[in-house]
Amino acid sequence: MIDHWQAEAFNQDPDSDNQIHGDDLAQAYGFEGGLVPGVTISAYLAHPALIAWGETFLGQGHLHVRVVSPLYDGEQFTVTIDEQSTDRYTARLLRTDGTVSAHAEASLPTAVPPPPLRRGDPLAADDFQGPASSETLWRQLQENGCHAMRLKWRPEHRMGTYLRDRSQLPRQHQGDDALANISYVLGVSNWLAAKNAYMNPWVHLESQSQNYAAIPAGAAVIAEMAVTDLFERKGHRFFDARVNLFDGNDDRCFSCIDLRAIHQLRSISA
Repeated sequence: MIDHWQAEAFNQDPDSDNQIHGDDLAQAYGFEGGLVPGVTISAYLAHPALIAWGETFLGQGHLHVRVVSPLYDGEQFTVTIDEQSTDRYTARLLRTDGTVSAHAEASLPTAVPPPPLRRGDPLAADDFQGPASSETLWRQLQENGCHAMRLKWRPEHRMGTYLRDRSQLPRQHQGDDALANISYVLGVSNWLAAKNAYMNPWVHLESQSQNYAAIPAGAAVIAEMAVTDLFERKGHRFFDARVNLFDGNDDRCFSCIDLRAIHQLRSISA
């Protein structure tokens, strides 16, 4: 396995409805510019796993990423492998000044837990948008359940690459038959959360994901979400959610994702 990897950060969605990825709002909250998505940072930390284990990682790998500071579009970064074995590594993503942007652990578990089963949550219409985020709404989602979402994975999707130059992606993520990459897989959990509760801005901080099957080009994906915890820390309001991704044709599980995010940042003046 490689001991480090370097690339240029790429913000795939600077015009996102979540304007923390755009310069104006991000700077109003004290950041240097629009934030590279947390799911993209996760893909950078998973990149060595794709190089070492290929499609096997997409079919059974486990990934835990914790974002601790921002990464900005166009920045050079280094993923440094700190500990590694034949089936596991820990890594950090470092900015050029040495600041740690994120920590990760990637592995191929010897015993993969049983995949979750689809509940059959009600599917939201494509144009559905949940109410504005509030503590009350999140309590309601936790108690009463959430809408599910149906998508179709297309390699040309804006999250179809986590690098500006697609030719630098692992071979599994190139071409018309590309498998869904980690930034897309984890991105589904973000989009589902934002569909159930309109948030602007909000910040993806941490995810633990267990893969069960790679998502092939053209696959229909059904995503279901359950809110598992709500809490406040240092003026920020957080939610934890479990998001399961299923094949829309046969209900097999693609991935199980535990997401942690800030749904309400503390006030700018705080």
